[in-house]
Amino acid sequence: MTPAQSTTDGDSRSGYPAHNMNNSNATPQVTGLLVVLAALFVTLLITSNIIVVKIVLIWGRVLPAAIVLFPITYILGDVLTEVYGFRIARRVIWLGFLCNAIAVAGIWIGGLLPAVGAPVWDAQDAYQTIFGQTPRVLVSSFAGYLVGEFTNSMVLSRMKVATGGRWLWTRTIGSTIVGQGVDSAVFILAAFAGVIPGSILVEMLLTQWAVKVLYEAVATPATYAVVTYVKRREGIDTYDRDVSLNPLAFLR
Repeated sequence: MTPAQSTTDGDSRSGYPAHNMNNSNATPQVTGLLVVLAALFVTLLITSNIIVVKIVLIWGRVLPAAIVLFPITYILGDVLTEVYGFRIARRVIWLGFLCNAIAVAGIWIGGLLPAVGAPVWDAQDAYQTIFGQTPRVLVSSFAGYLVGEFTNSMVLSRMKVATGGRWLWTRTIGSTIVGQGVDSAVFILAAFAGVIPGSILVEMLLTQWAVKVLYEAVATPATYAVVTYVKRREGIDTYDRDVSLNPLAFLR
């Protein structure tokens, strides 16, 4: 594979401009499209963590409302790692963590501020019911997010190098199976172990995991289309050769 060629959809080859990257010796430039993808990632993450408090019934299964949006962060994570490489994906993952922490802090401070009360505003109890998540749930959510997203990105990064950029679907679905599995296990066990009976806990974990993986599988054609478009638009296809997968490496 020459520097001007790269895999667009995992199975076919197409020429790209000469600045296409087959390794990560240099970090891709920050472009307008990358900013849009990062903004979508962060927005979906924060929105998911707000609506996660609502429990819904889908196909007879009890799931958090966030199930409709949160898996898209993994799809975007796949796009970022596949096109821009692990270095960029790592920065966006940490950016999402920072922005989510700011949102949580803002919501917490808002709950502490004295309410005006009726008739101007008498929804303090409702505010606390919806937004007043326990510290245990918040810490579990943060931990699940970081471990899951980094695992997803690492697996995809290494699979891309191992497959020579072929068979995109194997690494998008494969990385999701591992990443979402770790995410679901860390969050559910850390947040609800000892609170919810073990049998229900296991059912929740397996159900969320299965639904998220199914979501990724169904979205595979869309993922192919987005990856192909972004690679052509940006003119890059990064392979993470000799790149540290340490989540904290950017601090060095």
